[in-house]
Amino acid sequence: MGKKLKKSNIILIGFMGVGKGRTARMLAKETGRFAVDCDDLIESFTNKKVKKIFAEYGEPRFRKLEKQVALWLEKKVRDTIISTGGGFLKVPNIRRIGTLFYLHSDFDQIVGAVHDHPNSRKKIKKRPLLQDVGQARALFDERLPLYRDLADYEIQAGGRSIEEVVGDIVQCMKNSKPVKREGTK
Repeated sequence: MGKKLKKSNIILIGFMGVGKGRTARMLAKETGRFAVDCDDLIESFTNKKVKKIFAEYGEPRFRKLEKQVALWLEKKVRDTIISTGGGFLKVPNIRRIGTLFYLHSDFDQIVGAVHDHPNSRKKIKKRPLLQDVGQARALFDERLPLYRDLADYEIQAGGRSIEEVVGDIVQCMKNSKPVKREGTK
């Protein structure tokens, strides 16, 4: 039996570098909705880049800011595509914000895509937790079951175009039925 979309917001979760931001922008264009990025909201609120927040205050302060953003999203935002940071899945009210779409890719595909990107240096620098590949892999392994348990829908993103990923999400929105692709569990 298919799941019904719980709320009007579509929340994209997944590991850093999987393409949540690009997917959100294209999905917004496809659906006529606005797209917001949680990291951008934090940067706007603090007037500091994410990497600077991590460097100056550490990860605990950043996670506290994510919780503030999550509360604001729950109370104030409707009919919006929300792109989250990789650790946003730990905010306690995430399920009350909207329907969760987990964009899945295996770790090596994510790292390869980030390194192959024309602005790879900038992309890696922007993601403090991706700078040590061994630690990042351990974090990916730790979060994978959490993403899968939390998600209303799992969409295979690795090795696929953004257009294909967006097409699957739109299909879920129309049919309220989970889409499983080869390589998903």
